[in-house]
Amino acid sequence: MPTPEDIDQYRKRTYVIVAIQLIFAMGFIFRPATYLPREGYIFYQSYYADVMIPFAFYFLLGLNDKSFRFLRNWKVKAAIIFTVMTTSEVFQYFGIYMFGVTFDPLDIVAFAIGTIAAVVVDQIIFPRLFSFWII
Repeated sequence: MPTPEDIDQYRKRTYVIVAIQLIFAMGFIFRPATYLPREGYIFYQSYYADVMIPFAFYFLLGLNDKSFRFLRNWKVKAAIIFTVMTTSEVFQYFGIYMFGVTFDPLDIVAFAIGTIAAVVVDQIIFPRLFSFWII
């Protein structure tokens, strides 16, 4: 049975994760790339989602670590995210579309950057900022 402290800890983590998802969504809603020079616009349009989707999904998996204890291990979450995203990109190469329609090997690099950034934030930055972050 979870203690009231455990419930409070998960509630606070949920707030942080929801905030991450909202910030991610604002990158699509407000389209800041429209204010960039042409090269910046193309780069943003090409790779923003490829970095941010693995980053955001990594934290979405964290919402389930209370129910699925194996998701408490950052290596498992990172492996799931990177594998799903990379599989999607490989499928695009063969004409099977899941999350996109254009194969670009640099997308796999962007997936790795997004996944590694999420791990760094989850394992190094957030525990220093939030006392409730570590389960």
